[in-house]
Amino acid sequence: MRVCVVGAGSIGGHLAVLFATVGHDVMVIARGPHLAAIRKNGLRLILDDGSEHLVRHMHATDDIRSAGKQDLVILAVKANQVEPIVDDVSALFHDGTVLIPMQNGIPWWYFQRHGGPFEGNCVRAVDPHARIMSTIDPQRIIGCVVYPAAGIAAPGVVKHIEGNRYPLGELDGTTTERITRIAGMFAAAGLKSPILDDIRAEIWLKLWGNLTFNPISALTHSTLVDLCQFPLTRTLAQDMMAEAQTIANKLGVQFRVSIEKRIAGAEKVGKHKTSMLQDIEAGREPEIEALLGSVIELGRLTETATPHIDTVYALVKLLGHTVAAEKLCVRAMTRDVVERAVQAASAGGQTIAAD
Repeated sequence: MRVCVVGAGSIGGHLAVLFATVGHDVMVIARGPHLAAIRKNGLRLILDDGSEHLVRHMHATDDIRSAGKQDLVILAVKANQVEPIVDDVSALFHDGTVLIPMQNGIPWWYFQRHGGPFEGNCVRAVDPHARIMSTIDPQRIIGCVVYPAAGIAAPGVVKHIEGNRYPLGELDGTTTERITRIAGMFAAAGLKSPILDDIRAEIWLKLWGNLTFNPISALTHSTLVDLCQFPLTRTLAQDMMAEAQTIANKLGVQFRVSIEKRIAGAEKVGKHKTSMLQDIEAGREPEIEALLGSVIELGRLTETATPHIDTVYALVKLLGHTVAAEKLCVRAMTRDVVERAVQAASAGGQTIAAD
């Protein structure tokens, strides 16, 4: 099968290497030093058990249109990066091409092939001009929820941290020949890809954590275990989750776990920095609209109040704006830095203000 992975970063690189090692013709879309390293040395994947796979002659380019027609397109860029490339991505399609978007949060296609009272609504938080929805035929799309964690250890090197689950689902909940075939392709690559009859419920389950833990951690510079064990932030997460659950329930989605169980699961992850905190510390624009803005939009659509989500959204939105406008890398001070600052201020007779 001809496979194009648009965005060969952590998750895209993970899939690209695994698909290539089982015989598929894989093309990756990358850029900068990562692309240069792939072209020179190939794309290397280090799995969580320490084993490695190297695809030495991985096809790679930064020109999407030059990749040619593909049988399967994996769209592994962030939600806010889809609209600028949507026309180029559509150039990869032939009549039978399948597209698997792998963005976090509420996707642009949420109400396409939905069948509910909001059928065909555009989620403006992630598709503000409806360009994605109007360009990509929803019949091409198979939904997917990404659970593995990975990162780019060095240009051309992807480090898999944990997880191998990529649930799949047709947008209308049916089990088709094509999704059975693609799920088998994922399985042959060593991945777990159950076919779900309600992929949107799985999206909400993952989003439940992302819309709370990501922004709270970014605002407080705290790890998952820290914010789950601190009573005030734990309560805030619970309140945000309750608001999101009300919205999802009104859209016909039921959660298979409780709020407490979801928080307990995050707590068990330990001293882990969320992706949004990592973005803020690295000076990258964080994913805010897909994780928070879209939920607020669906809250308005279903006439559901979201005061806690609104407040956190406003704060993290300003933080993201400041990071982007001033090109800041916002890092929390380590304990030794704080102690040195206090000692220096004390020696000079100065007072360090809390604000």
